[in-house]
Amino acid sequence: MASERAAGSPLEMYVDLLPEIPKIYAYANGSGLPKSINLTIGMHAKKWKFHRDLPSSTVFAYGTSADTATFPGPTIEALQGVPFHVKWENHLPQSHILPWDPTIPTAIAKDGGVPAVVHLHGGIHEPQSDGSPLAWFTADYKDKGTSWSKATYTYPNVQHAGNLWYHDHALGLTRVNLLAGLLGAYVIHNPKVEAHWELPSGEDYDRQLVIVDRSFNTDGSIYMNATGNVPSIHPQWRPEYFGDAIVVNGKAWPFLNVQRRKYRFRILNASNARYFRLSLSNGLQFIVVGSDTSYLPAPVRTATILLAPAEIFDVIIDFSKSTTSEAELTNSAPYPYPNGTAADFPNSRVMKFLIANGTAMDPSRVPTALVGYPAATANDATVRRYITMYEYQTPDGEPTHLYINGKRFEDPVTETPKAGSTEVWEVINLTGDNHPLHIHLAEFQAIKVQEIVDLTTFRNCMTQLNDAVKCNISSHATGSTLAIPEYEKAWKNVVKIEPGYMTTVIVKFYLIDTDAPYPFDPTAQPGYVYHCHILDHEDNAMIRPLKLVK
Repeated sequence: MASERAAGSPLEMYVDLLPEIPKIYAYANGSGLPKSINLTIGMHAKKWKFHRDLPSSTVFAYGTSADTATFPGPTIEALQGVPFHVKWENHLPQSHILPWDPTIPTAIAKDGGVPAVVHLHGGIHEPQSDGSPLAWFTADYKDKGTSWSKATYTYPNVQHAGNLWYHDHALGLTRVNLLAGLLGAYVIHNPKVEAHWELPSGEDYDRQLVIVDRSFNTDGSIYMNATGNVPSIHPQWRPEYFGDAIVVNGKAWPFLNVQRRKYRFRILNASNARYFRLSLSNGLQFIVVGSDTSYLPAPVRTATILLAPAEIFDVIIDFSKSTTSEAELTNSAPYPYPNGTAADFPNSRVMKFLIANGTAMDPSRVPTALVGYPAATANDATVRRYITMYEYQTPDGEPTHLYINGKRFEDPVTETPKAGSTEVWEVINLTGDNHPLHIHLAEFQAIKVQEIVDLTTFRNCMTQLNDAVKCNISSHATGSTLAIPEYEKAWKNVVKIEPGYMTTVIVKFYLIDTDAPYPFDPTAQPGYVYHCHILDHEDNAMIRPLKLVK
Protein backbone atom coordinates (compact mmCIF):
# COMPACT_ATOMS: atom_id res chain seq x y z
CA MET A 1 0.00 0.00 0.00
CA ALA A 2 1.34 3.42 -0.89
CA SER A 3 2.50 5.59 1.96
CA GLU A 4 0.81 8.88 2.68
CA ARG A 5 3.02 11.82 1.78
CA ALA A 6 4.14 14.01 4.65
CA ALA A 7 4.64 17.70 3.92
CA GLY A 8 7.94 19.15 5.06
CA SER A 9 6.40 22.06 6.97
CA PRO A 10 4.91 20.10 9.92
CA LEU A 11 8.42 18.99 10.88
CA GLU A 12 9.78 21.25 13.59
CA MET A 13 12.86 23.13 12.47
CA TYR A 14 16.19 23.30 14.22
CA VAL A 15 15.78 20.35 16.58
CA ASP A 16 18.61 18.18 15.19
CA LEU A 17 22.27 19.03 15.57
CA LEU A 18 24.15 19.39 12.28
CA PRO A 19 26.01 16.09 11.81
CA GLU A 20 29.74 16.10 11.32
CA ILE A 21 30.36 14.02 8.19
CA PRO A 22 32.92 11.25 8.76
CA LYS A 23 36.17 11.40 6.80
CA ILE A 24 38.14 8.90 4.78
CA TYR A 25 41.81 9.72 4.15
CA ALA A 26 42.96 8.90 0.62
CA TYR A 27 46.59 8.49 1.66
CA ALA A 28 48.76 7.00 4.39
CA ASN A 29 51.70 8.61 6.16
CA GLY A 30 54.81 6.49 5.93
CA SER A 31 58.31 7.59 6.98
CA GLY A 32 56.97 11.12 7.20
CA LEU A 33 55.86 11.17 3.58
CA PRO A 34 52.27 10.57 2.39
CA LYS A 35 51.82 7.39 0.38
CA SER A 36 49.21 6.24 -2.11
CA ILE A 37 46.70 3.68 -0.83
CA ASN A 38 44.08 1.29 -2.13
CA LEU A 39 40.64 1.33 -0.52
CA THR A 40 37.27 -0.31 -1.07
CA ILE A 41 34.11 1.79 -0.77
CA GLY A 42 30.69 0.27 -1.23
CA MET A 43 27.16 1.40 -1.98
CA HIS A 44 24.76 0.07 0.64
CA ALA A 45 21.04 0.14 1.42
CA LYS A 46 20.45 1.09 5.05
CA LYS A 47 18.18 3.04 7.37
CA TRP A 48 18.79 6.75 7.99
CA LYS A 49 16.98 9.15 10.30
CA PHE A 50 16.53 12.54 8.66
CA HIS A 51 14.63 14.20 11.52
CA ARG A 52 13.83 13.61 15.17
CA ASP A 53 10.12 13.22 14.42
CA LEU A 54 10.37 11.13 11.22
CA PRO A 55 10.65 7.35 11.18
CA SER A 56 13.88 6.07 9.69
CA SER A 57 14.17 6.11 5.89
CA THR A 58 15.73 3.53 3.60
CA VAL A 59 18.57 5.18 1.69
CA PHE A 60 21.44 4.20 -0.56
CA ALA A 61 24.72 5.30 1.02
CA TYR A 62 28.47 5.14 0.44
CA GLY A 63 30.81 3.73 3.07
CA THR A 64 33.58 1.23 3.74
CA SER A 65 30.86 -0.99 5.24
CA ALA A 66 27.09 -0.96 5.64
CA ASP A 67 27.49 0.02 9.29
CA THR A 68 29.71 3.00 8.54
CA ALA A 69 27.87 4.19 5.40
CA THR A 70 26.30 7.64 5.76
CA PHE A 71 24.01 10.13 4.04
CA PRO A 72 25.84 11.98 2.55
CA GLY A 73 28.78 9.65 2.09
CA PRO A 74 32.07 10.14 3.94
CA THR A 75 34.19 13.11 2.92
CA ILE A 76 37.28 11.83 1.10
CA GLU A 77 40.36 13.88 2.04
CA ALA A 78 43.13 13.69 -0.58
CA LEU A 79 46.52 15.32 -1.10
CA GLN A 80 47.63 16.97 -4.31
CA GLY A 81 50.04 14.69 -6.14
CA VAL A 82 49.21 11.54 -4.14
CA PRO A 83 47.13 9.10 -6.22
CA PHE A 84 44.16 7.35 -4.67
CA HIS A 85 42.99 3.92 -5.83
CA VAL A 86 39.46 2.97 -4.87
CA LYS A 87 37.49 -0.15 -5.67
CA TRP A 88 33.82 0.77 -5.91
CA GLU A 89 31.47 -2.06 -4.94
CA ASN A 90 27.72 -2.27 -5.48
CA HIS A 91 25.83 -3.87 -2.58
CA LEU A 92 22.46 -2.42 -3.56
CA PRO A 93 19.29 -4.57 -3.59
CA GLN A 94 17.55 -6.24 -6.51
CA SER A 95 15.01 -3.42 -6.80
CA HIS A 96 15.23 0.34 -6.49
CA ILE A 97 13.62 2.14 -3.55
CA LEU A 98 12.37 4.91 -5.89
CA PRO A 99 10.34 4.90 -9.12
CA TRP A 100 12.36 5.04 -12.35
CA ASP A 101 11.37 5.37 -15.98
CA PRO A 102 12.48 2.81 -18.61
CA THR A 103 11.20 5.00 -21.47
CA ILE A 104 14.11 7.44 -21.21
CA PRO A 105 17.68 6.32 -22.10
CA THR A 106 18.37 4.17 -19.05
CA ALA A 107 20.72 1.55 -17.71
CA ILE A 108 18.60 -1.59 -17.35
CA ALA A 109 20.09 -4.70 -15.78
CA LYS A 110 18.85 -7.85 -17.47
CA ASP A 111 19.22 -9.87 -14.25
CA GLY A 112 17.84 -7.29 -11.84
CA GLY A 113 19.68 -5.10 -9.39
CA VAL A 114 20.34 -1.36 -9.27
CA PRO A 115 22.87 -0.12 -11.87
CA ALA A 116 25.36 2.35 -10.42
CA VAL A 117 28.72 3.92 -11.22
CA VAL A 118 30.75 6.61 -9.45
CA HIS A 119 31.88 9.90 -10.99
CA LEU A 120 34.38 12.17 -9.22
CA HIS A 121 32.87 15.54 -10.12
CA GLY A 122 35.64 18.03 -10.87
CA GLY A 123 38.28 15.33 -10.98
CA ILE A 124 41.06 15.23 -13.55
CA HIS A 125 41.64 11.58 -14.34
CA GLU A 126 41.72 9.00 -17.14
CA PRO A 127 38.48 8.21 -19.01
CA GLN A 128 38.41 4.67 -17.60
CA SER A 129 38.07 6.13 -14.08
CA ASP A 130 35.56 8.85 -14.96
CA GLY A 131 32.37 6.94 -14.22
CA SER A 132 30.91 6.97 -17.72
CA PRO A 133 27.09 6.69 -17.74
CA LEU A 134 27.64 3.46 -19.70
CA ALA A 135 30.18 2.03 -17.23
CA TRP A 136 27.51 1.05 -14.68
CA PHE A 137 27.46 -2.26 -12.86
CA THR A 138 25.20 -4.15 -10.47
CA ALA A 139 25.95 -6.16 -7.33
CA ASP A 140 28.95 -8.50 -7.70
CA TYR A 141 29.45 -7.00 -11.21
CA LYS A 142 26.77 -9.41 -12.42
CA ASP A 143 25.57 -6.98 -15.09
CA LYS A 144 27.73 -4.28 -16.60
CA GLY A 145 27.28 -1.42 -19.03
CA THR A 146 29.00 -1.37 -22.41
CA SER A 147 31.74 1.01 -21.21
CA TRP A 148 32.60 -0.83 -17.98
CA SER A 149 36.29 -1.75 -17.95
CA LYS A 150 37.48 -2.12 -14.36
CA ALA A 151 36.37 -2.17 -10.74
CA THR A 152 39.20 -0.07 -9.28
CA TYR A 153 39.41 3.60 -10.24
CA THR A 154 42.54 5.74 -10.00
CA TYR A 155 42.30 9.39 -9.00
CA PRO A 156 45.78 10.90 -9.52
CA ASN A 157 44.92 14.14 -7.64
CA VAL A 158 47.25 16.02 -9.96
CA GLN A 159 45.14 19.16 -9.99
CA HIS A 160 45.40 22.12 -7.64
CA ALA A 161 43.79 22.12 -4.20
CA GLY A 162 40.04 22.58 -4.08
CA ASN A 163 36.61 21.11 -3.44
CA LEU A 164 35.08 18.27 -5.47
CA TRP A 165 32.37 15.71 -4.84
CA TYR A 166 31.58 12.17 -5.90
CA HIS A 167 28.21 10.81 -6.93
CA ASP A 168 26.41 8.25 -9.01
CA HIS A 169 26.33 8.67 -12.79
CA ALA A 170 24.42 5.67 -14.18
CA LEU A 171 22.62 6.33 -17.46
CA GLY A 172 19.06 7.53 -16.88
CA LEU A 173 19.23 6.75 -13.16
CA THR A 174 21.40 9.60 -11.88
CA ARG A 175 18.43 11.55 -10.50
CA VAL A 176 17.00 8.60 -8.54
CA ASN A 177 20.34 7.24 -7.35
CA LEU A 178 21.39 10.63 -5.96
CA LEU A 179 17.93 11.19 -4.52
CA ALA A 180 18.41 7.88 -2.70
CA GLY A 181 21.71 9.15 -1.25
CA LEU A 182 24.66 8.22 -3.50
CA LEU A 183 26.72 11.40 -3.05
CA GLY A 184 29.61 12.69 -0.95
CA ALA A 185 32.28 15.39 -0.72
CA TYR A 186 35.92 15.07 -1.84
CA VAL A 187 38.66 17.58 -0.97
CA ILE A 188 42.16 17.92 -2.43
CA HIS A 189 44.61 19.64 -0.06
CA ASN A 190 48.01 21.20 -0.66
CA PRO A 191 49.35 22.12 2.79
CA LYS A 192 52.40 23.88 1.35
CA VAL A 193 50.14 26.35 -0.44
CA GLU A 194 47.26 26.56 2.01
CA ALA A 195 48.92 26.58 5.43
CA HIS A 196 50.30 30.11 5.30
CA TRP A 197 46.85 31.58 4.64
CA GLU A 198 45.79 30.54 8.16
CA LEU A 199 42.18 29.97 7.17
CA PRO A 200 39.90 28.43 9.83
CA SER A 201 40.94 24.81 10.25
CA GLY A 202 40.26 21.71 12.28
CA GLU A 203 37.14 19.57 12.57
CA ASP A 204 35.23 22.18 14.59
CA TYR A 205 35.97 25.18 12.39
CA ASP A 206 36.28 23.77 8.85
CA ARG A 207 32.99 22.07 8.03
CA GLN A 208 31.24 20.59 5.02
CA LEU A 209 27.65 21.76 4.39
CA VAL A 210 26.04 19.36 1.88
CA ILE A 211 22.58 20.73 1.06
CA VAL A 212 19.77 18.78 -0.64
CA ASP A 213 15.98 18.98 -0.75
CA ARG A 214 13.81 15.95 -0.06
CA SER A 215 10.16 15.09 0.51
CA PHE A 216 9.12 12.27 2.81
CA ASN A 217 6.18 9.94 3.28
CA THR A 218 4.68 9.61 6.75
CA ASP A 219 6.49 6.29 7.16
CA GLY A 220 9.80 8.15 6.68
CA SER A 221 10.51 6.89 3.17
CA ILE A 222 11.74 9.35 0.55
CA TYR A 223 8.87 10.60 -1.60
CA MET A 224 9.18 10.88 -5.38
CA ASN A 225 6.16 11.34 -7.62
CA ALA A 226 5.62 8.06 -9.47
CA THR A 227 3.59 9.65 -12.28
CA GLY A 228 5.22 11.65 -15.06
CA ASN A 229 4.07 15.09 -16.14
CA VAL A 230 3.19 13.52 -19.55
CA PRO A 231 2.59 9.87 -18.59
CA SER A 232 1.49 8.92 -22.09
CA ILE A 233 5.09 9.57 -23.20
CA HIS A 234 7.13 9.01 -20.03
CA PRO A 235 5.16 7.22 -17.30
CA GLN A 236 7.42 8.43 -14.47
CA TRP A 237 9.85 11.14 -15.64
CA ARG A 238 9.19 14.70 -14.54
CA PRO A 239 11.26 17.75 -15.55
CA GLU A 240 12.40 18.69 -12.02
CA TYR A 241 12.33 17.29 -8.50
CA PHE A 242 11.69 19.77 -5.68
CA GLY A 243 11.50 18.50 -2.11
CA ASP A 244 9.56 20.07 0.75
CA ALA A 245 12.33 19.74 3.33
CA ILE A 246 15.83 21.21 3.20
CA VAL A 247 18.39 18.68 4.42
CA VAL A 248 21.95 19.58 5.45
CA ASN A 249 24.49 16.82 6.13
CA GLY A 250 21.65 14.32 6.35
CA LYS A 251 19.35 16.21 8.77
CA ALA A 252 16.31 18.34 7.92
CA TRP A 253 16.79 21.96 9.03
CA PRO A 254 19.58 21.30 11.55
CA PHE A 255 21.22 23.73 13.95
CA LEU A 256 24.88 24.30 14.80
CA ASN A 257 26.32 25.87 17.93
CA VAL A 258 29.12 28.28 17.02
CA GLN A 259 31.53 30.50 18.90
CA ARG A 260 32.11 34.16 18.15
CA ARG A 261 34.97 33.55 15.75
CA LYS A 262 35.58 32.68 12.10
CA TYR A 263 34.36 29.39 10.60
CA ARG A 264 34.99 27.89 7.19
CA PHE A 265 32.11 26.18 5.40
CA ARG A 266 32.51 24.25 2.15
CA ILE A 267 28.96 24.51 0.81
CA LEU A 268 27.83 21.98 -1.81
CA ASN A 269 24.40 22.09 -3.45
CA ALA A 270 23.80 18.39 -4.16
CA SER A 271 20.11 18.85 -5.00
CA ASN A 272 18.62 17.38 -8.16
CA ALA A 273 17.18 20.64 -9.48
CA ARG A 274 16.86 23.29 -6.75
CA TYR A 275 19.00 26.43 -6.81
CA PHE A 276 19.80 28.14 -3.52
CA ARG A 277 20.27 31.87 -3.08
CA LEU A 278 21.77 31.87 0.38
CA SER A 279 21.98 34.69 2.90
CA LEU A 280 22.20 35.09 6.67
CA SER A 281 19.24 36.52 8.58
CA ASN A 282 21.43 38.69 10.82
CA GLY A 283 23.13 40.42 7.91
CA LEU A 284 26.54 38.77 8.23
CA GLN A 285 28.48 38.48 5.00
CA PHE A 286 29.99 35.46 3.33
CA ILE A 287 33.71 35.79 2.66
CA VAL A 288 34.15 33.60 -0.41
CA VAL A 289 37.61 32.07 -0.84
CA GLY A 290 36.88 29.38 -3.42
CA SER A 291 34.44 28.22 -6.06
CA ASP A 292 34.27 24.56 -7.11
CA THR A 293 37.82 23.19 -7.41
CA SER A 294 39.56 26.59 -7.49
CA TYR A 295 40.50 29.24 -5.00
CA LEU A 296 39.67 32.81 -5.94
CA PRO A 297 42.47 35.32 -6.63
CA ALA A 298 41.40 37.12 -3.44
CA PRO A 299 38.54 36.74 -0.94
CA VAL A 300 35.21 38.25 -2.02
CA ARG A 301 32.68 39.60 0.48
CA THR A 302 29.03 39.21 -0.43
CA ALA A 303 25.67 39.15 1.36
CA THR A 304 24.26 36.47 -0.95
CA ILE A 305 25.52 33.46 -2.88
CA LEU A 306 23.62 31.71 -5.67
CA LEU A 307 24.37 27.99 -5.88
CA ALA A 308 23.24 25.96 -8.88
CA PRO A 309 22.90 22.20 -8.49
CA ALA A 310 26.40 20.63 -8.23
CA GLU A 311 28.04 23.97 -7.45
CA ILE A 312 30.39 24.46 -4.48
CA PHE A 313 31.39 27.65 -2.68
CA ASP A 314 34.08 27.75 -0.03
CA VAL A 315 33.25 30.52 2.45
CA ILE A 316 34.24 32.02 5.77
CA ILE A 317 31.64 33.40 8.17
CA ASP A 318 32.90 35.60 11.00
CA PHE A 319 30.43 35.18 13.85
CA SER A 320 32.37 37.64 16.01
CA LYS A 321 30.72 40.37 13.94
CA SER A 322 27.19 39.24 14.82
CA THR A 323 24.90 41.55 16.78
CA THR A 324 22.49 38.67 17.43
CA SER A 325 22.62 35.36 19.30
CA GLU A 326 21.38 33.34 16.35
CA ALA A 327 21.34 33.46 12.56
CA GLU A 328 19.26 31.54 10.05
CA LEU A 329 20.77 30.46 6.75
CA THR A 330 17.97 31.34 4.34
CA ASN A 331 17.11 30.67 0.69
CA SER A 332 15.37 33.05 -1.72
CA ALA A 333 15.86 31.29 -5.08
CA PRO A 334 12.69 30.64 -7.15
CA TYR A 335 12.08 27.07 -8.32
CA PRO A 336 12.61 26.26 -11.10
CA TYR A 337 15.24 28.97 -11.38
CA PRO A 338 14.94 31.79 -12.34
CA ASN A 339 11.29 32.15 -13.38
CA GLY A 340 9.49 29.64 -11.17
CA THR A 341 7.66 29.78 -7.85
CA ALA A 342 9.14 32.18 -5.29
CA ALA A 343 10.91 30.48 -2.41
CA ASP A 344 8.40 30.15 0.41
CA PHE A 345 8.13 28.54 3.83
CA PRO A 346 9.53 26.01 4.56
CA ASN A 347 11.99 25.82 1.62
CA SER A 348 13.15 29.37 2.36
CA ARG A 349 14.89 28.07 5.52
CA VAL A 350 18.07 25.98 5.45
CA MET A 351 19.59 25.78 8.95
CA LYS A 352 20.27 27.85 12.06
CA PHE A 353 23.46 28.95 13.79
CA LEU A 354 23.25 29.44 17.58
CA ILE A 355 25.94 31.97 18.49
CA ALA A 356 27.53 31.71 21.92
CA ASN A 357 28.06 34.70 24.19
CA GLY A 358 31.50 36.06 24.91
CA THR A 359 34.65 36.25 22.84
CA ALA A 360 36.53 33.22 21.58
CA MET A 361 40.17 32.67 20.70
CA ASP A 362 40.65 32.76 16.96
CA PRO A 363 44.09 32.23 15.43
CA SER A 364 42.64 32.17 11.88
CA ARG A 365 42.59 35.11 9.51
CA VAL A 366 41.30 36.20 6.12
CA PRO A 367 44.25 36.62 3.74
CA THR A 368 44.36 39.49 1.28
CA ALA A 369 45.37 37.27 -1.64
CA LEU A 370 44.92 33.60 -2.54
CA VAL A 371 45.87 32.00 -5.90
CA GLY A 372 46.73 33.76 -9.15
CA TYR A 373 45.64 31.26 -11.79
CA PRO A 374 45.98 32.20 -15.48
CA ALA A 375 43.32 34.64 -16.68
CA ALA A 376 40.38 33.37 -18.71
CA THR A 377 40.86 34.77 -22.20
CA ALA A 378 40.21 33.58 -25.72
CA ASN A 379 43.69 34.57 -26.89
CA ASP A 380 45.05 31.05 -27.22
CA ALA A 381 41.78 29.36 -28.17
CA THR A 382 41.98 27.16 -31.24
CA VAL A 383 38.29 26.31 -31.69
CA ARG A 384 35.00 28.14 -31.18
CA ARG A 385 31.97 25.89 -30.68
CA TYR A 386 28.29 26.75 -30.48
CA ILE A 387 26.44 24.66 -27.90
CA THR A 388 22.66 25.07 -27.88
CA MET A 389 20.24 23.91 -25.20
CA TYR A 390 16.72 22.90 -26.30
CA GLU A 391 13.59 21.87 -24.42
CA TYR A 392 10.84 19.99 -26.28
CA GLN A 393 7.23 20.31 -25.18
CA THR A 394 3.74 19.06 -25.89
CA PRO A 395 1.30 21.46 -27.59
CA ASP A 396 0.06 22.53 -24.15
CA GLY A 397 3.58 23.35 -22.95
CA GLU A 398 4.52 20.27 -20.91
CA PRO A 399 8.21 19.29 -21.24
CA THR A 400 8.90 15.87 -22.74
CA HIS A 401 12.71 15.90 -23.10
CA LEU A 402 15.75 18.17 -23.43
CA TYR A 403 18.69 17.95 -25.84
CA ILE A 404 22.01 19.66 -26.43
CA ASN A 405 22.49 20.73 -30.06
CA GLY A 406 19.30 18.85 -30.93
CA LYS A 407 21.08 15.52 -30.51
CA ARG A 408 20.52 12.43 -28.41
CA PHE A 409 23.20 11.06 -26.09
CA GLU A 410 23.67 8.03 -28.33
CA ASP A 411 24.19 10.10 -31.49
CA PRO A 412 27.80 10.24 -32.76
CA VAL A 413 30.19 12.48 -30.88
CA THR A 414 30.53 16.01 -32.26
CA GLU A 415 32.71 17.64 -29.58
CA THR A 416 36.30 16.41 -30.10
CA PRO A 417 38.71 18.85 -28.41
CA LYS A 418 42.42 18.41 -28.80
CA ALA A 419 44.21 17.41 -25.60
CA GLY A 420 46.22 20.39 -24.35
CA SER A 421 44.04 22.96 -26.12
CA THR A 422 41.88 25.91 -25.13
CA GLU A 423 38.45 26.32 -26.70
CA VAL A 424 35.68 28.91 -26.64
CA TRP A 425 32.21 27.49 -26.11
CA GLU A 426 29.35 29.83 -26.96
CA VAL A 427 26.51 28.26 -24.98
CA ILE A 428 23.04 29.31 -26.16
CA ASN A 429 20.09 28.68 -23.88
CA LEU A 430 16.78 28.52 -25.76
CA THR A 431 14.84 27.15 -22.77
CA GLY A 432 13.12 28.95 -19.90
CA ASP A 433 15.40 27.54 -17.21
CA ASN A 434 18.90 28.30 -16.03
CA HIS A 435 21.08 25.23 -16.66
CA PRO A 436 24.26 24.34 -14.72
CA LEU A 437 26.70 23.23 -17.42
CA HIS A 438 29.20 20.57 -16.32
CA ILE A 439 32.05 19.48 -18.60
CA HIS A 440 33.92 16.40 -17.42
CA LEU A 441 37.73 16.63 -17.17
CA ALA A 442 37.95 20.29 -18.24
CA GLU A 443 38.20 23.44 -16.17
CA PHE A 444 36.29 26.40 -17.52
CA GLN A 445 35.11 29.91 -16.80
CA ALA A 446 32.36 32.16 -18.12
CA ILE A 447 33.63 35.53 -19.35
CA LYS A 448 30.50 37.05 -20.94
CA VAL A 449 26.73 36.58 -20.67
CA GLN A 450 24.91 38.40 -23.51
CA GLU A 451 21.19 38.65 -24.17
CA ILE A 452 19.83 37.25 -27.44
CA VAL A 453 17.62 39.89 -29.06
CA ASP A 454 14.59 38.95 -31.15
CA LEU A 455 14.72 35.61 -29.39
CA THR A 456 11.58 34.21 -31.01
CA THR A 457 12.94 34.70 -34.53
CA PHE A 458 16.26 33.14 -33.58
CA ARG A 459 14.59 30.20 -31.79
CA ASN A 460 12.35 29.53 -34.80
CA CYS A 461 15.36 29.50 -37.09
CA MET A 462 17.28 27.19 -34.77
CA THR A 463 14.28 24.84 -34.62
CA GLN A 464 14.48 24.57 -38.38
CA LEU A 465 18.23 24.65 -39.05
CA ASN A 466 19.92 23.83 -35.71
CA ASP A 467 22.88 25.95 -36.80
CA ALA A 468 23.76 29.09 -34.85
CA VAL A 469 25.96 30.52 -37.60
CA LYS A 470 23.34 30.03 -40.32
CA CYS A 471 20.77 31.59 -37.98
CA ASN A 472 23.02 34.63 -37.69
CA ILE A 473 23.78 34.43 -33.97
CA SER A 474 26.21 37.35 -34.29
CA SER A 475 23.27 39.64 -35.09
CA HIS A 476 21.12 38.28 -32.25
CA ALA A 477 23.66 38.05 -29.40
CA THR A 478 23.84 41.82 -29.17
CA GLY A 479 21.62 42.62 -26.19
CA SER A 480 22.47 43.64 -22.67
CA THR A 481 25.14 41.78 -20.72
CA LEU A 482 24.83 40.33 -17.24
CA ALA A 483 27.62 40.88 -14.77
CA ILE A 484 29.39 37.72 -13.66
CA PRO A 485 29.58 37.75 -9.85
CA GLU A 486 33.08 38.28 -8.50
CA TYR A 487 32.76 35.09 -6.45
CA GLU A 488 32.32 33.08 -9.67
CA LYS A 489 35.45 34.40 -11.38
CA ALA A 490 37.43 31.20 -10.97
CA TRP A 491 38.20 28.06 -12.95
CA LYS A 492 35.04 26.09 -12.35
CA ASN A 493 33.33 22.76 -12.88
CA VAL A 494 29.82 24.21 -13.17
CA VAL A 495 28.80 27.38 -15.01
CA LYS A 496 25.26 28.78 -14.90
CA ILE A 497 23.71 29.23 -18.36
CA GLU A 498 21.10 31.98 -18.29
CA PRO A 499 17.86 31.50 -20.31
CA GLY A 500 17.62 33.66 -23.42
CA TYR A 501 21.33 34.47 -23.33
CA MET A 502 24.56 33.31 -24.94
CA THR A 503 27.27 32.58 -22.37
CA THR A 504 30.87 32.66 -23.57
CA VAL A 505 32.88 30.01 -21.75
CA ILE A 506 36.65 29.50 -21.90
CA VAL A 507 37.38 25.76 -21.67
CA LYS A 508 40.85 24.37 -20.98
CA PHE A 509 41.89 20.76 -21.54
CA TYR A 510 45.14 20.75 -19.56
CA LEU A 511 46.36 21.46 -16.02
CA ILE A 512 45.79 25.18 -15.58
CA ASP A 513 48.00 25.73 -12.55
CA THR A 514 51.13 24.22 -14.14
CA ASP A 515 50.30 24.74 -17.84
CA ALA A 516 51.11 21.04 -18.24
CA PRO A 517 49.46 18.23 -20.20
CA TYR A 518 47.51 15.54 -18.41
CA PRO A 519 49.78 12.75 -17.07
CA PHE A 520 47.51 10.10 -18.61
CA ASP A 521 45.94 9.45 -21.99
CA PRO A 522 42.75 11.55 -22.10
CA THR A 523 41.98 10.27 -25.60
CA ALA A 524 41.33 6.70 -24.43
CA GLN A 525 37.94 5.04 -24.43
CA PRO A 526 35.23 5.51 -23.32
CA GLY A 527 35.89 9.24 -23.41
CA TYR A 528 34.03 11.79 -21.29
CA VAL A 529 30.68 13.60 -21.33
CA TYR A 530 29.24 17.07 -20.75
CA HIS A 531 25.73 17.81 -19.59
CA CYS A 532 23.24 19.90 -17.68
CA HIS A 533 23.53 19.15 -13.96
CA ILE A 534 19.84 19.42 -13.27
CA LEU A 535 19.67 15.67 -12.92
CA ASP A 536 16.15 15.28 -14.29
CA HIS A 537 17.34 17.10 -17.43
CA GLU A 538 20.57 15.11 -17.69
CA ASP A 539 18.65 11.83 -17.52
CA ASN A 540 16.30 12.85 -20.39
CA ALA A 541 18.66 13.55 -22.15
CA MET A 542 20.60 16.80 -21.85
CA ILE A 543 23.93 15.02 -22.09
CA ARG A 544 26.43 14.51 -24.91
CA PRO A 545 29.66 12.56 -25.38
CA LEU A 546 33.01 14.37 -25.30
CA LYS A 547 35.98 12.67 -26.95
CA LEU A 548 39.45 14.19 -26.75
CA VAL A 549 41.85 13.68 -29.65
CA LYS A 550 45.63 13.93 -29.99
